[in-house]
Amino acid sequence: MNWKKALAIVLAVIVADQALKIYIKTHFRLGESYEVTKWFQILFVENNGIAFGLEFGNAWGKLFLTVFRILAVIFIIIWLDRAIKQKNTLLAVAVSLILAGAIGNIIDSVFYAKFFTDSIHRPAHFVTDGQGYGTWFKGKVVDMFYFPLFEFKLPSWIPKIGGQHYTFFNAIFNLADSAITVGVLIILFFNKRIFKHR
Repeated sequence: MNWKKALAIVLAVIVADQALKIYIKTHFRLGESYEVTKWFQILFVENNGIAFGLEFGNAWGKLFLTVFRILAVIFIIIWLDRAIKQKNTLLAVAVSLILAGAIGNIIDSVFYAKFFTDSIHRPAHFVTDGQGYGTWFKGKVVDMFYFPLFEFKLPSWIPKIGGQHYTFFNAIFNLADSAITVGVLIILFFNKRIFKHR
């Protein structure tokens, strides 16, 4: 594994992630969905916070999160460089996926508010005159993959949460989130092989 191959992975994931996000943003209204199968939907939502729709504070929290992501990317690049120098191919692939996912979501956070209109009543469109839905670093991350595998209702005798209706798996995520998850899973499942030299 060398830097050319690592960059090829990173660029492929970023291009695919951004192409899908821009298509969804410019063809779907916020909350609009398309049912691929009974258990798989394309559902357009925008995420103000971390992965899978988790929020992180107010506007200052959003800015802090974006800056933190950018700093994290610097450390991930150092980690990738070390993996390449150690000829640790599996780790380099995993870190490349994590890096690509992080950059993919940073692009949304930094640029989307400035260059896209909102998607509340109609699909967004690209703008260059400063008429976007926000300012630099205030963009929302586009999510679209939704897998409502099954629904159930908890028995009413369970305190506080009993009788409520739940959907499993109700997280909505994007290709960048998926790349990060796959990268982390590679490290977890193959950790003995990856870190055998240590």
